[in-house]
Amino acid sequence: MDSKKTTPKKYYHIIALVMLVFFVISFITNILNSIIVDVKNSFDLSLTMTGLLPFAFFIAYGVMSIPAGFLSEKYSDKTLLSLSFLFMALASLGFAFFPGYVVFSITLFSLGCCMAVLQVIINPMLRIAGGEEHFAFNSVLAQLVFGLASFLSPFLYKYIVDTNSDEMGLASFIRGLVPKDLPWVGLYMIFSVIALFLLVVVFFTKYPKYEKKEDEVAGDKKSYFSLLKNKWTVLFFLGIFCYVGTEQGVGNWISQFLNQYHGLDAQTVGADTVAYFWAMLTIGCLLGLLLLKIMDSRKLLIGATLVTILFLVLALTGSAKVALFAFPAIGFFISVMWSIIFSLALNSVRENHGSLSGILCTGIAGGAVIPFLVGALGEVTSLKTGMFFLLIPLAFILSIGFFANPLIKNKTIQLKTKQSDQ
Repeated sequence: MDSKKTTPKKYYHIIALVMLVFFVISFITNILNSIIVDVKNSFDLSLTMTGLLPFAFFIAYGVMSIPAGFLSEKYSDKTLLSLSFLFMALASLGFAFFPGYVVFSITLFSLGCCMAVLQVIINPMLRIAGGEEHFAFNSVLAQLVFGLASFLSPFLYKYIVDTNSDEMGLASFIRGLVPKDLPWVGLYMIFSVIALFLLVVVFFTKYPKYEKKEDEVAGDKKSYFSLLKNKWTVLFFLGIFCYVGTEQGVGNWISQFLNQYHGLDAQTVGADTVAYFWAMLTIGCLLGLLLLKIMDSRKLLIGATLVTILFLVLALTGSAKVALFAFPAIGFFISVMWSIIFSLALNSVRENHGSLSGILCTGIAGGAVIPFLVGALGEVTSLKTGMFFLLIPLAFILSIGFFANPLIKNKTIQLKTKQSDQ
């Protein structure tokens, strides 16, 4: 380990690469929150069919997360990164040239599979590139980059679809490459160029050799079956499932809700509100880090969830002005949930953390199922009623704060300095 600490500078390019990958993952993933109304209108979709689009993307995490762990043991980071960006470029180009609902669904599933592989690869890369002692800081930095990309992506959408922009500008050129009545499809032209650029960067990057820590190694089948018999594994898997489902269930339907119930334009006010939702989620991460230093994570989870429930009810029942404030506020208060649930899970099981991480990451499929259920319920009743369904996963997350009993509690600031638990 000492030898690695003497040469950290040679790996700074890897840190930069990982941050860039995090940015691209977020940028492409969360653009769907902004374009969902345009997609619905362009393909004349019902709420149920619209809900199937995020389903197609996020179900790929459930399908690919554990296989990606096994692939990472067989193939090099360079190989998997290169193939992921190549498939991303091809999938994006395929949809840009042949836009349609079925093709878009296949494209989203393909992109989701690539994202799952990338997520598995880049965390160990970040640990070795920056050093284990700086991994926590670099992980937070990556989360901030992730949030920044989610905040910026709606503005790219607004730029591309704004037909009043400079007719000789880049937006006009991109719109000219896609059908006139589907300007938002131009985004996937841009995504293909970004993926090809990263393919070139990845190909010419030199990668350090490293040994994965125990909690980064994919286990064998026995370890997975053993964990699945553990009630805590199931509890925290469902916790991740409910969190991602809630995050995407809110983010995906903000624009449609504001347009349907308050008559607000999805391409302007809707996109801005989605951007603020992600901006507040990012800011909330910073505050959450500070709060975790002074209070038990379970109590923080309980408090954050109760306030989230309050703001969700206000967003769905209040005036337009209240909704425009409450939706971003939800992003602020849910921001701590992912890290708390994930850390409680790892601290509740003594071994096989690599396998446990794989199981937990399949819970990202909640981002597929719950937004789809919101849309399906909205089809049968109303979108407002469908979004009230999000109170159920939030109630489950609230229960985790009461039932969790970790072997190791999060370290908080005491009057006397204590040695770190980790």
